[in-house]
Amino acid sequence: MPRVAFIGLGRMGHGMAGRYLDAGFTVTLWNRSKAKGEDLIARGAHWATSAEDAAIDANAVVTMVADDEASRAVWLGPKGAAKTAKAGTIAIECSTVSHDHAREMGRELNARGLIYIDCPVTGLPDAAAAGKLTLLAGADAADLERARPYLTPIGSTIRHFGPVGSGTVYKLINNLMGAIQIAGLAEGLAIAEQAGLDMNLVLESIQAGVAASPQVARHSKRMVARDFSGATFTAALRHKDAAYAVKLAESLLADKPLVARAAVEAYAQAKAKMPDDDEGRMIELVSRPKTP
Repeated sequence: MPRVAFIGLGRMGHGMAGRYLDAGFTVTLWNRSKAKGEDLIARGAHWATSAEDAAIDANAVVTMVADDEASRAVWLGPKGAAKTAKAGTIAIECSTVSHDHAREMGRELNARGLIYIDCPVTGLPDAAAAGKLTLLAGADAADLERARPYLTPIGSTIRHFGPVGSGTVYKLINNLMGAIQIAGLAEGLAIAEQAGLDMNLVLESIQAGVAASPQVARHSKRMVARDFSGATFTAALRHKDAAYAVKLAESLLADKPLVARAAVEAYAQAKAKMPDDDEGRMIELVSRPKTP
């Protein structure tokens, strides 16, 4: 069976790596913490001592890490995957990185004989574990076809936006819009609470109203209930994605992206106070504590 090296076993990566095992691939794992891979090892995955070790003899290397810095380290660092990946290996970057970084990685890895696929994803951890993510691809069309057997185990939908970098452009747009919606929702619900509205009625009205995107519908329930258990996306990660999106916007738009910058500032505050908590806790930053 084809050999896949999977690097990064966070909330999303763990489920994605499991999908390759489900599909019968030979899977080698690397993550900074081996503990996160113990159950996958018990299912038959191999453990590597580094990304460099994981990439030996791999047909495809898939990464799902936090940011540009982590991506550069696992691909091009002293123990990076590019050191041992053979020519023709498919290099699939599923992490959400900056646009500049995605294009730079494409150039660097292509120059080393690898086939780079810019492929961030959308979906929650349960979709990752079920292989139902949406894959946002930026790649040469022929390269994408070569990579398809390594993409279908993790995604039910593949959207090809164009050349390398274009998948990341859409992912940053998507996550920026999410940041704006969630930050706006937190403020709106806080206003309703402080004004003494019936929050059950407010929630019902939001769910039935024109502003009820999936993001708003999901977070409004959790914010009203103050139930942030089972965090799916942290304030720190949303801040990172929104900041990358603002940098891209500043290079493309005639005017300064004021709304986007406001979202980044809101998430900067959330990151400073609760970086690893669920992003929905932002409501606690803008709502006054309830008085007895």
